Amino acid sequence: MAAPATPSTSTHSPSASVHSHLSRRLTNRMTNRYSVNAMYSLAAEQDIELEDELSRAQKKLRDLKSRISSQSKKNFVLERDVRYLDSRIALLIQNRMAADEKRQVAETLEDVDEDSGLWPDEKKMGQYANLFFLLQSEPRHIASLCRLVSLSEIDTLLQTVMFTLYGNQYEQREEHLLLTMFQSVLSAQFETTTEFGSLLRANTPVSRMMTTYTRRGPGQSYLKGVLADRINSLIEHKNLNLEINPLKVYEQMIQQIEEDTGSLPPSLPRGVPPEVAAANSDVQAIIIPRITMLMEIANSFLSTIIDSLDSVPYGIRWICKQIRSLTRRKYPDATDASICSLIGGFFFLRFINPAIVTPQAYMLVDGVPAKHPRRTLTLIAKMLQNLANKPSYAKEQYMMSLNPFVENNKARMNQFLNALCEVGDFYESLELDQYMALSKKDLQINITLNELYNTHSLLMQHMDVLSPNDKHHLRILLDELGAAPAQVPRKENRSIELPLYSRWETPIQDLSTSLMSDSVTQNDINYMETKSIFVQLLRSMPTIADKRPINLGALAEKAATSKDPVLVRRGIKVQALLTELDAAGVIDRADEYKLMQDEVSAEMVHLGNAKEKVVLEARSLESVYKTICDHNNYLRGQLEQYKAYLQNVRLTSSKDKGATGVGVVTVNGKEKKQVDKKVLGPRMNIYFMITSPAPGTFIIALHFKGRDKPILEMDLKIDDLLEKQKDQQAMLDLEYVQLNVPKVLALFNKLFSKKR
Repeated sequence: MAAPATPSTSTHSPSASVHSHLSRRLTNRMTNRYSVNAMYSLAAEQDIELEDELSRAQKKLRDLKSRISSQSKKNFVLERDVRYLDSRIALLIQNRMAADEKRQVAETLEDVDEDSGLWPDEKKMGQYANLFFLLQSEPRHIASLCRLVSLSEIDTLLQTVMFTLYGNQYEQREEHLLLTMFQSVLSAQFETTTEFGSLLRANTPVSRMMTTYTRRGPGQSYLKGVLADRINSLIEHKNLNLEINPLKVYEQMIQQIEEDTGSLPPSLPRGVPPEVAAANSDVQAIIIPRITMLMEIANSFLSTIIDSLDSVPYGIRWICKQIRSLTRRKYPDATDASICSLIGGFFFLRFINPAIVTPQAYMLVDGVPAKHPRRTLTLIAKMLQNLANKPSYAKEQYMMSLNPFVENNKARMNQFLNALCEVGDFYESLELDQYMALSKKDLQINITLNELYNTHSLLMQHMDVLSPNDKHHLRILLDELGAAPAQVPRKENRSIELPLYSRWETPIQDLSTSLMSDSVTQNDINYMETKSIFVQLLRSMPTIADKRPINLGALAEKAATSKDPVLVRRGIKVQALLTELDAAGVIDRADEYKLMQDEVSAEMVHLGNAKEKVVLEARSLESVYKTICDHNNYLRGQLEQYKAYLQNVRLTSSKDKGATGVGVVTVNGKEKKQVDKKVLGPRMNIYFMITSPAPGTFIIALHFKGRDKPILEMDLKIDDLLEKQKDQQAMLDLEYVQLNVPKVLALFNKLFSKKR
């Protein structure tokens, strides 16, 4: 919203004085991040149907943001399913999972049948509508609940909170309510933490909340916009090895020497301790240029992140601000460096670094990076973390060689972390948003039955702590709802559109009433509304909008006498407002309402710029939406593989209860158990084929799904494996994977030894 223009000197000194006084008052209010003037303009626009270019662009952007919010939730749920199945799939491979666990896995793979299951009745739906309106509009209840639940319960609750209750990730009111909840949770965390060093570091519900928050749409958009190009340019160099761990460098060096010469000199024995590897002059010569290059790359990442300050989502910056504010209040003696380390612990440890280490999980790259770039990204993340946090080299002494990067950039980093906190608060606008929400007819959330029932169950479980007084609204609603229904099978876990409304508040029909206070007079309200209506009229009549100066009186008359009933209504209303403001001395008809004229002109310029920003933002978000959809398809592909695999397990289990392993081969179109051959997998697209062509001889083949020939084969003799075990060589290197020797021996015995 543009600031009001300073009125020119008028011959009518009393009027000019009034103009100047009002201008100063309005200008002072404009210094707030969200002025009442700006908020009123937003409110006044709600009942106008506009079809200009800005309006169309805004509608397109709103639709896009809504789709991103919805898709983000779907991806979050799919990622949870994939993680759960991935943790269980190893048990399935060995066919040692209990029957109830198998059913649970099978249910996780079932699609929801929208026609099955039962809906809550109309009375229950009304009660849930009241309950979830209360939970959404009074975040303290959810904040308390998040601190009370166990770690095993937090993920499901966070899904409901982050992607359902406050799921409209680009809507101002919901975002601000969610941040209010964060403030409450963080305040409690600071109150209960006894040692400064343990603040925000443990894996607690609070830390999980902070991590989950960064996975919402705005955070993902930021990561893609800031990090994607930098990471993609790095991973193009697949063979660039920047390993600086002396032990690994030594092992790679002697392996290369052995490949080149066929043997190793006596001076380069295998299995040396780290200090011997670090002292080797050849190893040092390899590492030194790598350190230089790593610091150059890390500097480029750091510069990119620092330059992106203005792009960091408001919510993430506001959380940083709360961390700083709470730390200063709770620990007044804490140094600026210590406070910055806490801010960095959130911003880098929980937001930036996970995306650098696993960019494929954040949709920043296509596929998993190659081995060497992946290691480089890990080292870069460690360097940034050491810079943002207090560096610790206890476990990785070799990282000390990168300490110059920390020393050279510490001041720069702390300046950035402090700058992150420099954002305004939102309490003034949130109060108005809450008033407006009461008069909305379309406030609703999309929620699954299990989310509904799980939240209900958790609230009932902790009701005595959350609402000890039986007169509290939350207690009244929970008492009326009674016990929570049990979780429904996944197939019946339908989504419902739950309208939200309060049973204790009367919707506010007149927004002016809600704005009246000691600091905002009726003249202020009229002035704001008049300006807003003129802007709407100009947007509705673009042929007039380009003419300067704007003749406000003629514009109002033209609208009042037009054939469009909406314009007529607005024209008549603004004429009355002009007369009232003129009579009050706020504006002056004699100078053609110069103060109002200047502000309306400035507002139209602002709206022109706003259209360009909306179009640019939409283009950026189109890319984000496409990436999120691609990731959704990838996750669905993983689930489809699990489905096929589960079917394989079922077939094998039902046909041969005594068989070990889950391999099924096809012979002449019929499934048949193959003699002396075992298939382990598939685990994603890769599986092992183990055969025993002769007693004591085994062939392990690594296959990629869809390829006839194996990626590699290894011929193993039982005595070779026993010798490795005797020499305490625990790992068997297959180039792409490493196998544990004792476990491989145990597996061979289990699969191929004859039953006595």
